[in-house]
Amino acid sequence: MNSTNVSIASLTVATPPLLINQREAEVFIREHYSDMLGPKSLSKLAKIFAHPSIKRRHIAVKEIDSLVDEDPDRRIARFTKWAVALSAQAVKEAIDQAGITTDDITGLVVNTCTGYICPGISTYLIEELGLSSQTRSYDLVGSGCGGAIPNLQISGDMIKGDREGIVVSVSVEICSATFQMADNLGLIVSNAIFADGAAASVLWDRPGKLELITSRSRCVPEYREDIQYIYRNGQLHNQLSLQLTGFASKTVASVVKDLLKTRGLCLDDIDHWAIHPGGENIISAVRDELRIDETKLEATRNILARYGNMSSPTVLFVLRELLLTRIKSGDWCIMVAFGAGLSAHGFLLKA
Repeated sequence: MNSTNVSIASLTVATPPLLINQREAEVFIREHYSDMLGPKSLSKLAKIFAHPSIKRRHIAVKEIDSLVDEDPDRRIARFTKWAVALSAQAVKEAIDQAGITTDDITGLVVNTCTGYICPGISTYLIEELGLSSQTRSYDLVGSGCGGAIPNLQISGDMIKGDREGIVVSVSVEICSATFQMADNLGLIVSNAIFADGAAASVLWDRPGKLELITSRSRCVPEYREDIQYIYRNGQLHNQLSLQLTGFASKTVASVVKDLLKTRGLCLDDIDHWAIHPGGENIISAVRDELRIDETKLEATRNILARYGNMSSPTVLFVLRELLLTRIKSGDWCIMVAFGAGLSAHGFLLKA
């Protein structure tokens, strides 16, 4: 690959060790929260947790019962501990795979939406990894499940401003640090799909695994209240609308069309799709809106089944699976994710 485009040199992921299956998660909810759920919610609970689209998830706790009555101070401490640990694990592996050392890193961009600390996660990683104190570092918040792609956009722009630079892009979410329960279908769905994890990539201006050809984004703020975190009693609560599927899929389709137009491509030219697995219904809605062949969604569905929805890093888990199993030189790939805002972001990639 000979090009002046920024490329991904390596892409790695990390998850916490506790793994729970959906039956275990349902039992946990019933044991601790049945008294606050009405008959309709309890009936829906069984159906939602039994859905075959998700088999298991990784959660950043020693034992699942520690989520019960977790006070805000312990929660943000747990977020900080695991966000730094998982990010550092992923970054170390990404650096090794790229064949570089920490001394080569000139920039670091970290995104998250599931916890707020000041100074940000990037400063902890600089210390943990032994990066130079002159490393240009940035912390991005508020992009929700779509955050990995704006992260890559900024990381790529940093390299375009310094062609000798090497930037590490990190997406990390501890969704369990926003765990809440109430007699609310949106929260029940959230607690059935969300999980914890991190992904890291090394970007540089030389041949790599994938070229970052171009990116596009769309923000539709009139749907802000349909997909967002809101504060109640000083803690984050996930707010998901049951109508999210329809307008999210249409926004994603608009971003994809924008990407294709930049290079005069059509849908049939795209060999691979890395779509954020926000849930079974949304994956199917995006498929139908774009008329993508179901066979091209295998990686997206596999990641949802094995990891659930980890918010922003999840689409990078999908891209990594494609890199490990399917993508070959010369292939086109579109990576697209969506989240709070409502926003949607996409990258056109080439191997």
